[in-house]
Amino acid sequence: QVQLVESGGGSVQAGGSLRLSCAASGDTSSRRYCMGWFRQAPGKEREAVATINYGGSPWYAGFVKGRFTISKDNAKNTLHLQMNSLKPEDTAMYYCAADSAYYCNTNANYWGQGTQVTVSS
Repeated sequence: QVQLVESGGGSVQAGGSLRLSCAASGDTSSRRYCMGWFRQAPGKEREAVATINYGGSPWYAGFVKGRFTISKDNAKNTLHLQMNSLKPEDTAMYYCAADSAYYCNTNANYWGQGTQVTVSS
């Protein structure tokens, strides 16, 4: 079992920045996990934003390439998402996820409670 707790969401104006963090606890040392950030806006399906496979390679959705950076601090079991040049369409609830699969997707086994990101124009 893995527990995930997100932090760092908030409200910013377009063009601003936010840094999300996800603290992982529980069974994080006995096996490798993929981890990632997903988001869901009202009335829309949950979508992947950026993930790190358990080999450590990042993946980004096309709509965030060049603006967002995902990173993982293995010593602290923490996942980060640096979000720059935010747009109103980035407004959503952002979720951290983890899974023992090589890649994370929306079927990941472990999810945090989410943190709200609101970008005003």
